[in-house]
Amino acid sequence: MTNKIDNRAPISQKPHTVNNENHDPNAIGADIEVEINGSAYKIPLGTTILEACKMNGVHVPTLCHHPDLCLAGVCRICAVEVEGMRTLQASCTFPITNRLKIKTTSEKVRKARRHILDLLLSEHYGECYSCHRNNNCELQSLSKEYGVDFYRFGHVTERRHKIDRSSYSVFRDMDKCILCKRCVRTCIDLQEVGVLEATNKGYETTISTFMDKPLADVICINCGQCINRCPTAALKANDPSDEIWEAIDNPKKHVVIQTAPSPRAAIGEEFGLPPGHSMTRELNTALRMIGFDKVFDTNFTADLTIMEEGTELLMRLKAKLVDKDDSVMLPQFTSCSPGWVKYIEHFYPDYLDYMSTCKSPQQMFGPLIKTFYADKEGIDPKDIVTVAVMPCSAKKFECNRPEMDDSGFKDVDYGLTTRELAQMIKEAGLNLPTLKPSDFDSPFGEASGAGLIFGATGGVMEAALRTAYELVTGREVPFANLDIMPCRGFEGVKEASVKLENVLPAWSFLEGVDLKFMIAHGTANAKKVMEALVRGELKDVHFIEVMGCPGGCIGGGGQPIPTSLEIRTKRAEAIYKEDEGLPLRKSHENTHVQYLYENFLTDGPCGHLSHKLLHTHYTKRGKYID
Repeated sequence: MTNKIDNRAPISQKPHTVNNENHDPNAIGADIEVEINGSAYKIPLGTTILEACKMNGVHVPTLCHHPDLCLAGVCRICAVEVEGMRTLQASCTFPITNRLKIKTTSEKVRKARRHILDLLLSEHYGECYSCHRNNNCELQSLSKEYGVDFYRFGHVTERRHKIDRSSYSVFRDMDKCILCKRCVRTCIDLQEVGVLEATNKGYETTISTFMDKPLADVICINCGQCINRCPTAALKANDPSDEIWEAIDNPKKHVVIQTAPSPRAAIGEEFGLPPGHSMTRELNTALRMIGFDKVFDTNFTADLTIMEEGTELLMRLKAKLVDKDDSVMLPQFTSCSPGWVKYIEHFYPDYLDYMSTCKSPQQMFGPLIKTFYADKEGIDPKDIVTVAVMPCSAKKFECNRPEMDDSGFKDVDYGLTTRELAQMIKEAGLNLPTLKPSDFDSPFGEASGAGLIFGATGGVMEAALRTAYELVTGREVPFANLDIMPCRGFEGVKEASVKLENVLPAWSFLEGVDLKFMIAHGTANAKKVMEALVRGELKDVHFIEVMGCPGGCIGGGGQPIPTSLEIRTKRAEAIYKEDEGLPLRKSHENTHVQYLYENFLTDGPCGHLSHKLLHTHYTKRGKYID
């Protein structure tokens, strides 16, 4: 595997630990002896005090610090006492470059931290009982930890800011903001979108958008990564659960729900399980007990996406290699991440023709339910309510896009995040991990492991290769147990290729072709890929997967809080483990997908009806696909 692109991931890593006592104490990587609360430790040169404490089990509280983000030293709650220094030091930004004596729990430190909390609380509007972050708020947890039992400096009782409810995806309540700037660093550094910034000074400081415009009127891509890293309730997703409850309680409505793989790999965290436990079949039971009429698997339309998107890629390759059609754009980009789609619409609109025309699995499901399923079940489509459980706040925006109505109705009525569904389950008095497992409902209950691994970065590419290679060569992809390891992992940008040899006669034009592909996750990495495309460096690449969130869907903006590289890794492991245990692991072998093509989408993948229901119908040039 070769790398053309700067592959430095925007996710900070822990310092490399080297134990070499004979090195020069000032040499890079050498160990330095430090004393923390009276105990001696050897710490690598350049490690921050905070990291040194974590490495050795010494608790230091934080608010502005987050393992995914660059250092800021804004909140000062991590202050420690360093012998010989007049003032307390922010441990998160203080590098160890010589021998130090550090106190993390002295009287001076404790009083300072308590005063910082009292000052933050004095400007924190509202109370905890009605707050959606109750019992999962870092400010609340620290207040308990430091024994806050009254408002030492008073407590604001009137709002200073209007709640921004303009976005389909993200609500902003700046009266709950503590100015930690995690959202700013997430948007600017982690995602490189740059919607949010601190404005004004002193008491008037606030986190704002360009000219303080509503979030819906700026270049927000709805990814929700700011929500995942906000320590309080200043940011939240637009929760439609009240409307969904109303539909469930309406006997005239037939309410169906589809569940994506990433929420199933993470929702257990909302019920006290450690990361890495898949709750797929227990969740099916919970959803029926809540009152959903049918429970379907989004992996079914992930398999369908592979059939449509793979066919589209092969058609583009034929047009380019055989027909010499220069209007066909390669590489083809995946289009199932709505955050990524909105990113390219905002920042690279002249390159939209490189995008696959396929809708996401969520949006493919919608029109199928209100056409094929409605007809089979004899239900009026206007009485069907479709709900999608997704890891992604951008899915809320996607299902509300005005063009997503190819069924003749709104294709998907509501997007529900993992966090919001967990709350509905708790509201129904259910404890998810203790429920008996059950299967999905027919006809959209059979799905492959290929559809399942869509949930992790590289999963769409791996699923596509499992099918495309076999369709072209008649043989399984040449990787042990179908695990295409070059597609896996959390490098910011990955590149690899698969040689097509001894192909079937229908695909003779691909004989000897090195099918080259790339994978990127998080829009900061997508930017690297796009800039390489703009520079003309990707002419020999055929297919590129981009996911808008770090780690792919397992790190989506609607997943359980907190998030970190370690947590995302555990979720991905749960998905791959579940894939390995399934009897069906290739999309084209899904018999229900085959039935759908034989009995409904009868002109096949990328045919007339599939284009109407499963693809978008326009390009940047305004050419409509009929």
